Amino acid sequence: MYNWLSKVLGHKVNGVRVTPLVVKIVTIFTVFLLISNFTTNYINLMLNRGEQIGLLNQLLVKDLKELHVFAGNQHQIYNFNPDLEGAIENIEGSAVRNHRGRRSLSIGVTAEGDVFFQAGEMAEVERFTDMDVLSEIVAARETGVEEGTINFDFQGYDYFGVYKYNDAWDIYQIRAEELGEFYADSERIFRQVSIIIIGISVVFVLVGVFLLRFILRFVRVITDNIMRMQADQTLQLMDLEGAPNDDVTYLGIAFNSLSNTIDNLMNIFKKFVARDVAAKAYREREIRLEGAKRNLTILFTDIKSFTFMTETLGTDIIKLLNLHYDKAISHIHRYNGDIGSIIGDALLAVFGTVESEGGNKSLQAVHAAYKIHDVAASLRKEMYNRRETILKQRGNLTEAEENVFKAVLLEVGVGLDGGEVFYGNIGSNERMVNTVIGDNVNSASRLEGLTRFYRVPVVVSEYVKDEVSVDTDEYEFMELDSVQVKGKTQGKKIFWPIRREQFDDQLRKDVDEYKQGLHLYYLGDWTAANEHFDRCTFSVSDTFSQRISGKEAPEDWNGVWTMSEK
Repeated sequence: MYNWLSKVLGHKVNGVRVTPLVVKIVTIFTVFLLISNFTTNYINLMLNRGEQIGLLNQLLVKDLKELHVFAGNQHQIYNFNPDLEGAIENIEGSAVRNHRGRRSLSIGVTAEGDVFFQAGEMAEVERFTDMDVLSEIVAARETGVEEGTINFDFQGYDYFGVYKYNDAWDIYQIRAEELGEFYADSERIFRQVSIIIIGISVVFVLVGVFLLRFILRFVRVITDNIMRMQADQTLQLMDLEGAPNDDVTYLGIAFNSLSNTIDNLMNIFKKFVARDVAAKAYREREIRLEGAKRNLTILFTDIKSFTFMTETLGTDIIKLLNLHYDKAISHIHRYNGDIGSIIGDALLAVFGTVESEGGNKSLQAVHAAYKIHDVAASLRKEMYNRRETILKQRGNLTEAEENVFKAVLLEVGVGLDGGEVFYGNIGSNERMVNTVIGDNVNSASRLEGLTRFYRVPVVVSEYVKDEVSVDTDEYEFMELDSVQVKGKTQGKKIFWPIRREQFDDQLRKDVDEYKQGLHLYYLGDWTAANEHFDRCTFSVSDTFSQRISGKEAPEDWNGVWTMSEK
C-alpha cells in the first residue's frame, strides 16, 4: 500500500512530498479537459437554446397567424349571429389545437388588460397580470407597430411569445410558450451528456496521457497550433523549441515553412477581394460562382472635378487617390463595410456582409460616409498649410502651382441606399469577381450625384434613414426633396443626415426654416416657400430659390421634382 501511494503521490523528502510531474500533468489535464468539455456542452446548450427560440418564434408566428385569421372569421360570423360566448369558445378551441405543452398559452387581451379569451390548461384569469408588457405593446401600436415578440410573466411563469393586434375585436392576440417547459428536454440532455463526458474523460485521460504523453508530446504541440489557427482562420509559426530530432519535428518545421508562404499569399489575396469572400475561401478551400439575395446598405462615393484633377496632375493623380483611399478604406473597414469596387475616382462599399455583434449596417455606413469626408477635409487642410508655408517663403505661387493646389483640394460626395440586392461571385471559373447588383446599387450612385446638385456632403434614402433611426438619434435626417432621378419612373424622398453634435442656434434655425419652406413647396405654395428658403443660409436652399423663384407650381404638381441629368 505504501509503495503504491509513493509511486502515485511521490516520495517524501525531508518531510515534504515531491509530487511527480506526471501526476501534475494528469491532474491539470483532467481538470482542464473536464472544464473544456463542460463549457463546450454548456455553450452548445446555449446555442441550441438560441436556435430553439428562433424555431419557436417561427412556430408561434404561424400559430398566431392562423389564430388571427380564425378570430377575424369569427368576428364576421358574430356580425350575423351575435353569439359572443360561442365566438369566444370557437376561438379558444382553434387556439388549443396548436398547443404543444401543458402550459402553452393563447390569450386575447384588451388595451385595458381585460382578458377577452384564454385557451390552454392554465387557470383562467380575468385580467392580464403583466401590465408593464401590455403597456409597451399598447405604446408600440401608437407608433404604428401592431405585432412583435414579447417576454412576459403569467401566473408566476416566464413566457416567450408573439403578439398581433386584432382590429376586428379590438384586442391583442398573444401566442406563447412557457420557457421552463420548453427548455426541459434540452436540460435533461445536458445532464445526460455531462455524465457521459465524465466517464469518457476519465477513461481517455488515464489511457491516453500515461501511454502517449512523452512519445508524441510534440504531436500535441503541432495539432494544438493547427486547431487554433483553423479556429482563428490565421496562419502562424509554431514554437518548436526543445523538440527532439525526429520526423514529428521535421513535420512541424515543414508546416512552419508552408505556413509562412501561405500567410503571405493570403495577405495579398485579402487585398484584392472582399473580407467575407476571403474568409469563406479560407474556410471552404474554394471560391464558387454563386450568389444570393442579401439585405445590404450600399455606399457610393465619388471625387468631384476629377477630370480637372487628372488633366492637371497627370500620373500623380494615382498618388493622390492612394493617399485618399488608404484612409477612407480603413474607415470603411472599421465600420464593418467591405469594398465592392474601385473605378478611378468612384468607390462602392457594401455594409452588412461582415458579421458584427449588434451592428446596424446603415448606421455604420453613415458613420463611414462622414469619416470619408473627414479624410478629404484633413487632406485639404494639409494642402492649405503647405500653401501658406510656400507663400511665407516665396511670397507667391506660379500659375502651374496654383492649378496643382486647386487640383489636390479633394472634395467628395457620398450617396447611401439599401435593400435587397444580389451579392456574390460572377464571371467564369478562370476569372471571377465579387459584385453587388440591384436597383439600390444604382440608386446609391444617383444619390451621390445629387450631393452636387443640393450641395450637401451626404445624401441618403428613406431606407437608410429609417434603419438608422431605429437604434440611435445621433443624426437628424433633414428631408431635402422628393425627386425622380433620371432613369427612374417613381419619385423618392431624399435626406441629409446631420450630426447632432454640429447643431447650434443658427443651424437649428436654418433647419426649421428649410422644413417650413419644403412643406409649403410640396403643397404648391411656391411664393411662401421661397420666403422661407431666402431666410435659410443653407446652400441647398439656393437650389430651390433658383427652381421656384418668380414661378407658380404646375397644375399637375405632386411634389416630385424630375431630374433631367444624372
